[in-house]
Amino acid sequence: MARRKIIAGNWKMNKTPSEAKALVELLAPLVKNDDVDVVYCVPFIDIVPVVEAVKGSKVEVGAENISDKDSGAFTGEVSGPMLVDAGVKYVIIGHSERREYYKEDDAFLNRKVHKAFEYGLIPILCCGETLEQRETGVTIDWIRLQLKSDLVGITAEQAATMVIAYEPIWAIGTGKVATTEQAQEVCHAIRALIAEIYDADTAEKIRIQYGGSVNGASAPELFAQADIDGGLIGGASLKEDFGKIVNYKG
Repeated sequence: MARRKIIAGNWKMNKTPSEAKALVELLAPLVKNDDVDVVYCVPFIDIVPVVEAVKGSKVEVGAENISDKDSGAFTGEVSGPMLVDAGVKYVIIGHSERREYYKEDDAFLNRKVHKAFEYGLIPILCCGETLEQRETGVTIDWIRLQLKSDLVGITAEQAATMVIAYEPIWAIGTGKVATTEQAQEVCHAIRALIAEIYDADTAEKIRIQYGGSVNGASAPELFAQADIDGGLIGGASLKEDFGKIVNYKG
């Protein structure tokens, strides 16, 4: 089964609403590719203007976080129903910046994955290792541990529709990119884990992205790998280079 590529921009904490609208307009002619799902994952305050700005195109909008609660006295949180009502389709969960800076652990992230599915959102679930873990040879063990914990109680039917993003922490925003072989090795191990937790059919359907300093030059070789189904793109998603990544086949 040929899996459809998914290339998502993670804007992080960048772009005011007016800047977001301008960026969508700049990228509009550059990100047309009928063979790829294109997603802009944007700050909460940019969701409404970006949803409006992408109307008429095939670009989908994602959020960068979701609350594990539905509503109530949780100051500063944004819930699944709010995201859905605003026009969001995807949501990033467990990005290394959330894990590190905001101490989001796997039990907490598991609740967020459940909330995303409860409201019909597609999780982009992130995993990845530190440089120290890479150098001590525990990368795959660590990622298996993360994902097993994050997917507790998630059904095969749900897992088949979600996206997993492998992002080596040492490659995020550093300009360092995992070699094609390193990226493929881990993405293959993730697919093998999904087959182990669920079955071969679910593993065949789930889409696995690579992220970590991907650019227009590195995308073609990375996305040609058997187990890499696209990318979660940080800095390059804020520039015209994102168009080259989306149209990685030239």
